[in-house]
Amino acid sequence: MRLVHSEATAEETTAGPAGGEGSSESLRRVAVASFIGTAIEFYDFYIYGTAAALVLNQAFFPTLDPVNATLASFSTYAVAFAARPLGSIVFGHFGDRVGRKSVLVVSLLLMGLSTAFVGLLPGYATLGIWAPLLLILLRFVQGIGLGGEWGGAALLAVEHAPKKRRGLYAAFPQLGPSVGFFAATGIFWLLSASLDDAAFRSWGWRIPFLLSFLLVAVGLFVRLKISETPVFAKVMDAQEASKVPTLDVIRGHWRELLLGAGGMIIAYGLFYTATTYCLSYATGTLGISRNTMLALSLVACLFLAAGTWLAATRSDGAGRRKLVLAGCGLAVVWGLVLFPLLDTESPVLVALALGGALFCMGVVYGPMGAYLPELFSTRVRYSGASLAYNLGGVLGGAVSPLIATRLQAAFGSSSVGWYVSAMAVVSLLCVLVLPETRERELA
Repeated sequence: MRLVHSEATAEETTAGPAGGEGSSESLRRVAVASFIGTAIEFYDFYIYGTAAALVLNQAFFPTLDPVNATLASFSTYAVAFAARPLGSIVFGHFGDRVGRKSVLVVSLLLMGLSTAFVGLLPGYATLGIWAPLLLILLRFVQGIGLGGEWGGAALLAVEHAPKKRRGLYAAFPQLGPSVGFFAATGIFWLLSASLDDAAFRSWGWRIPFLLSFLLVAVGLFVRLKISETPVFAKVMDAQEASKVPTLDVIRGHWRELLLGAGGMIIAYGLFYTATTYCLSYATGTLGISRNTMLALSLVACLFLAAGTWLAATRSDGAGRRKLVLAGCGLAVVWGLVLFPLLDTESPVLVALALGGALFCMGVVYGPMGAYLPELFSTRVRYSGASLAYNLGGVLGGAVSPLIATRLQAAFGSSSVGWYVSAMAVVSLLCVLVLPETRERELA
């Protein structure tokens, strides 16, 4: 690339009150916009996971036995992960050719509206086989939307930020999942506590989905006020945008793509094992009440936020790679104690089990907001970072609840813990091969 500018130039164009060259936008507005957008989109994604664990099996698969109905429900849940790499390719293409801002607006609309329509979808009793088929379609569209969301939000923060504070500003979109999960779990907990079981299963579970109509409007209001990132604007000015970004990623950054995806496996695996699967396991197998598990999940979410913020902000000084490796190492150990703690059925120990798992996940996840974008050049950064992030989701998030359900049924809960530890080892080995990036120039 012809575009090389000094650290001083990068600091001047991003550190002042103007978010970039010729812009009156402050870094604070950029941070807020990236945070609110990811919080809304991950809220949309997580309410589906909670509903899949609690009610979708009966609403859309009532003719199956309990285990197969749960597997079918988790399979519709996994469909979105298969769609997310496709979303990364589509939105990454336009994000690397047209710009980050406009693509983020479209991804928000696609994600939010497909989520809201799940709340309007009649169940199996009304539509028969069309009900689960339409559910799968909406979930697929959800995945495409989210596939384009994270990369754009992370780049929005990282490409506006001063070089020595990229980890700090990347922490804001990384906190979005914590807040989205807290909001999703909180509203389900309120509905579960205030409605009887029949009302909750009949119509109460739909309310979190319908709220997405309102959240989309809020997200659009915030995102339409932001400007294009100064780093990408320079690429456009020099007419250096990639013609086919995904192909350029595969040709020139295949190593970073595969290893970055491998590094993300444990973040996804921990999250969806400790939330979606453990919620289903604890309420269905252990007999812990739905209200109790939702309340304990809310507590655990605070550990996720703490781990994310701590690791992301510390990565500017300690380095991204070192903290990600530390999180992977912690996860290897925690996978072995997760289910022994959970199986005690003690609320305190269950909260510790879930909170510890999500804290480990946060330590890995927090620095990734800056780490993955820094692995790729500006011309293909949206496509490369998004693909790595979402391929990791297919390997770590889509299959985790399915594999965990099968392992528990065949070998007991301890086998699920060993599976979590194995994912952590895979991620640790992948990150060991990757370099440190915090001193890299973005353009």
